[in-house]
Amino acid sequence: MIELVNVRKKFGSRMAVDELSFTVARGEIFGLLGHNGAGKSTAIGMMLGQVWPTGGEVKICGHDVAVHRSAALKQVGAIFETPVFYDYLSGWRNLEILSTYTAPTPPGRIREVVEWVGLTGRERCKVRTYSHGMRARLALAQALLPRPELLILDEPSDGLDPEGIHEMRQTILRLQRELGLTILLSSHLLNEVEQLCTRIAILQQGKKVFEGSVVEVKSGRGRVALKTPDFAAAARLLCERGLITATAEDRFITLAAGHSTGEVTQALVASGLAVDGIWQHEQTVEDFYLGLVNRQREEATQ
Repeated sequence: MIELVNVRKKFGSRMAVDELSFTVARGEIFGLLGHNGAGKSTAIGMMLGQVWPTGGEVKICGHDVAVHRSAALKQVGAIFETPVFYDYLSGWRNLEILSTYTAPTPPGRIREVVEWVGLTGRERCKVRTYSHGMRARLALAQALLPRPELLILDEPSDGLDPEGIHEMRQTILRLQRELGLTILLSSHLLNEVEQLCTRIAILQQGKKVFEGSVVEVKSGRGRVALKTPDFAAAARLLCERGLITATAEDRFITLAAGHSTGEVTQALVASGLAVDGIWQHEQTVEDFYLGLVNRQREEATQ
């Protein structure tokens, strides 16, 4: 559904996106992560044909956006940057007007998307009376009007309260599950990404520094949490015995291939070192993201 190959975008002397490549398969929810200024919005702008790439190839639904923009975006719905509505008109009237930018939409379709996003009963109210969460749902309704197969969502939960974030998450999951939509979302809410996405890519200063599955990220790459009164002494002993290959944050160890937590516990206790707890660590997307970004920054300064 989405294919970027060696995509670059340069603004003056600044390289905003640098040799970016990734693919998004039909039916998955893919997360694009990175700090402010990492290149996420620029990449999405190129996917939507609103930003012209300096180099590389951007394909959406099998079509090159730079060559066949209309065909590429025919089955795409999007929330990009801050949605703007006519505050003095109703949500329904806004959807009627906005739909004419692509093709006239029958009332039945508008009613359908209003129900999908949970605005039934408020669709005839003026938008100026809407909460931030209702405006976000109206933006999602607009994105759904053309019956898209692909949704591209730039910070869909930005500014929402916890209840609104939960409602947006459930709506996105329902759309993917019941309509079979492919969804790419950019977000700085890493907990939401963990609960929504099947795969992620992380950008750092315009470059992709990771692409992989959320399951892979959460596996912790074999990390084990070890709670002991003297972690430094325990780590030295385990390294000497060849039971671990690395430590982190004075609480994590990485087991050497073929060794178990039972062997670690036995070695420590036999050497007179107490073990208060030891368990397989399932790292969060936030753990992984912060660790990766911090390592990238450290390497850049060396």
